[in-house]
Amino acid sequence: MTFLSATLDRVKPSPTIAVTTMAAELKAAGKDVIGLGAGEPDFDTPQNIKDAAVAAIAAGKTKYTAPDGIVELKQAICAKFKRDNGLDYAPAQVSVGTGGKQILYNALMATLNPGDEVIIPAPYWVSYPDMVLLAGGEPVIAEASSQTGYKLTPDQLEAAITPKTKWLIFNSPSNPTGAGYTRDELKGLTDVLMRHPHVWVMTDDMYEHLTYGDFEFCTPAQVEPGLYERTLTCNGVSKAYAMTGWRIGYAAGPKSLIAAMRKIQSQSTSNPCSVSQWAAVEALNGPQDYIEANNAIFKRRRDMVVDMLNAAEGISCLTPEGAFYVYPSIHGCLGKTSAAGTLIENDETFAKALLEETGVAVVFGAAFGLSPAFRVSYATSDENLEKACTRIQEFCAALR
Repeated sequence: MTFLSATLDRVKPSPTIAVTTMAAELKAAGKDVIGLGAGEPDFDTPQNIKDAAVAAIAAGKTKYTAPDGIVELKQAICAKFKRDNGLDYAPAQVSVGTGGKQILYNALMATLNPGDEVIIPAPYWVSYPDMVLLAGGEPVIAEASSQTGYKLTPDQLEAAITPKTKWLIFNSPSNPTGAGYTRDELKGLTDVLMRHPHVWVMTDDMYEHLTYGDFEFCTPAQVEPGLYERTLTCNGVSKAYAMTGWRIGYAAGPKSLIAAMRKIQSQSTSNPCSVSQWAAVEALNGPQDYIEANNAIFKRRRDMVVDMLNAAEGISCLTPEGAFYVYPSIHGCLGKTSAAGTLIENDETFAKALLEETGVAVVFGAAFGLSPAFRVSYATSDENLEKACTRIQEFCAALR
């Protein structure tokens, strides 16, 4: 009889751990390692937000709060949804969690029964399938190829829906590809969903404000008001406001679902950090001008990385609409052997050889459900990016 829960047999450790561990070991051994795996902005949290946190501490706002957030933050979230997305929510329709991941997890735990299916477009954020499995559901992976810009088509969505489907998890702009759905592309998907009233939509809009050029962000309930009563619109302050460590995510949706999520949270973590909540109030209500300034830096980095990766032999890299990732294909590298003698059988062996031979750490595509590719985060300095991309070019040029 094993001591551990059988539920653990349904999930696997994060596939990124092996690469991260190897990078740390090489760095400790004195090797020059450039990490392109971090999913967080390299900018500091804006000063007005830090000042708000200090003021909250000085004012003694360090006690327990309501399990799913203070009313002031819920009001700021409602104002944000109205301002940015044209969506009307009341504070009773809002849940605040310890990061965006907890919000998604609470919703899945509160709704999934054994056998319920959750459609997850691939490439996907690594945690989606395992959260579904932990909650007792079954992930249904719908692969979006590079031919469609890594975006799910209406036909693919239609084909994935069954009578057991409970949720579609929708992420735009995407981690790991940066792909963003236009209003017309999203309307094609919402038209399908309108034909299947038993399917709910869980949006992950964490990269909403990180978009480039003429691309305009939109979210499902905004595009199709008919989905309002079965959509959980999820977001957070981590990416746009450089607040990853503050751990504040939030969502708005039907009162009954929010109440169920509150019950889960009240018996697990209870309230998110009180000081972080007051900092998030300032993030949402305060000046927003630095977002545009940061985006200009991200866009410059994106363009440089895409250009340099497309100049590497055997690599093809699409230009994404948002986030701070690119997802280059290594199809032209497969079956070749590296300068040190490693056969490139798949994207995992590519990433491992790249790290060992050049000191560049990337995350292999199998971790995100679609191969052969790898993810690069360009949320680091121009100098690091240029150096890393040069090493990738040299690595690929040496393949035989």
